[in-house]
Amino acid sequence: MSTTSTDSLGYWVALSRVPRLGSARFRLLETHFDGDLSAAWAAPARELRAAGVGRVLAQSIVSARETSSPDQELSRLSHAGVSAINWHDPAYPIRLRETDDAPPILYLRGTLPSSDTPSVAVVGTRRPTDYGYRVTADLCSALAANGVTVVSGLALGIDARAHKSTVDAGGVTVAVLGNGLDTVYPRDNLRLVERIVAEGGAIISEFPLGVRPEASNFPRRNRIISGMTLGTLITEAGETSGTRWTVYHALEQNREIFCVPGSIYSDASNLTNRLIREGAKLVCNVNDILVEIGLETSERQIPLDLSKTDQSSAAPAKTDANGPSQRTRTHRHDPIECERAAPEAPDDDEAELLQHIAQDPVHVDDLVALSRRPIAQVSGLLTMLELKGLVRQVGTMHYQLVA
Repeated sequence: MSTTSTDSLGYWVALSRVPRLGSARFRLLETHFDGDLSAAWAAPARELRAAGVGRVLAQSIVSARETSSPDQELSRLSHAGVSAINWHDPAYPIRLRETDDAPPILYLRGTLPSSDTPSVAVVGTRRPTDYGYRVTADLCSALAANGVTVVSGLALGIDARAHKSTVDAGGVTVAVLGNGLDTVYPRDNLRLVERIVAEGGAIISEFPLGVRPEASNFPRRNRIISGMTLGTLITEAGETSGTRWTVYHALEQNREIFCVPGSIYSDASNLTNRLIREGAKLVCNVNDILVEIGLETSERQIPLDLSKTDQSSAAPAKTDANGPSQRTRTHRHDPIECERAAPEAPDDDEAELLQHIAQDPVHVDDLVALSRRPIAQVSGLLTMLELKGLVRQVGTMHYQLVA
């Protein structure tokens, strides 16, 4: 299947609203029903179970038919000015499609660049120093001048500066959200979103309309940022930065990692400096990136312009949506930095994962094996458990129960 009709797309959208129906189970349904998801939508529970999705999910699909319809879902999208593409659509980012956990469907506003357009993810801390702001602006402007699409997560700080600097330079940027596209999060970036869309870029999400920006969404969001690009550039990030998850996914997807070095006295550069020590590509000018992604470099190296004073670099203090990132067996995991709510009970999935965590620290790889869950899901559950004060990270990617 190479294209999807509008009528058929409604079934993809309707099924995407069924909780826990991820990429692996979408593939099971496609295989069992010979690519006809209208048949999957109408199938009885026993036939859905025969497809391999399990009893609980089969019943969820049957129940979804009672409250929604493909036509209603397409109408909602049209009303919101949002379109949708599935992984068979020619507009679907080809590099993302080739990853193991590609979203079955992407929602978008604006225009995605063609798949042969080079793209680089640019991410970092929500609380940059003036150095971080200026480095990000210079590099993104230079990437835009070389025809490279900049992809980021719309978070406050480095993400927002990456998007803005790219647009200011006349380039194209794509923002990946961790919520439905009927909401812009954070709200501070509402005008920025309108500029991105108006000037040839796009905002995208795998989450249907109505999905709120929950903390557990962002580790999954970050795999899209890294997956649709040739490499990930971290301009400034400390050891507690949520940038870790994007780095982890990029490494899992065999993407390049680029880092801008910072002062050894600055906590805001601890992560970038360590990643360089562990093998990331050190970036002092845009050509350090261009040569690695296969683009011609100019004869004259283009240095970072750190002599300017940026008057708009007041560090934001609001919560943002960057999830953490990590490198298997070498990078330490850190929770999302956001305001903690009062302790609350774990949900069913969190409780199941808690069964494998005790007072003795356990490595995240062991939790993946013991729980038989994908790393992205384990990462999201650990994030929520940390936010609820039920577990804590100790040492390199090890977790233990909070007494």
